[in-house]
Amino acid sequence: MFMSNKRKPKQKKKRLGERTFGKGNTKNKRGAGNRGGKGNAGLAKHKFSWVTANDPDYFGTYGFVRPNRKEIDVLNLFELNQKAILGKLEKKGNKFYFEFKGKILGSGAVSVPLVIKALGWSKNAEEKVKKAGGEFTKLDSKEETPAKKTEKVETPSK
Repeated sequence: MFMSNKRKPKQKKKRLGERTFGKGNTKNKRGAGNRGGKGNAGLAKHKFSWVTANDPDYFGTYGFVRPNRKEIDVLNLFELNQKAILGKLEKKGNKFYFEFKGKILGSGAVSVPLVIKALGWSKNAEEKVKKAGGEFTKLDSKEETPAKKTEKVETPSK
């Protein structure tokens, strides 16, 4: 066939008079078995070479990423008590003052009166501090900036 500036004619025109229309045996046209399944069936198996050539990003995880929760810094009471004993906290009168942009947890014992200003605290921590003669006050959240992890205080060896 002579080719001019026109596009190549579709193969359909050639096949119109044929009984099988390029499908092989007449029975092969039934169902989707002859083409390897309907739609995306078999993309990971017998149609994998088609996927690699035509849709290489088909496999893998893309799209939504769950946002991470904000991590709050935490500090235990035994660490605060240790800081107070070592003289690393501000002292006014007979009480030690401490400000922390995080949450105070109630692990450990308190032997000195502490006045703590923090974003949050546990019930257990509140009970222990009040028993020792201290108190908790809420830190204003407008001043809040994400604090870096605090350094651990080494407990003296016994």
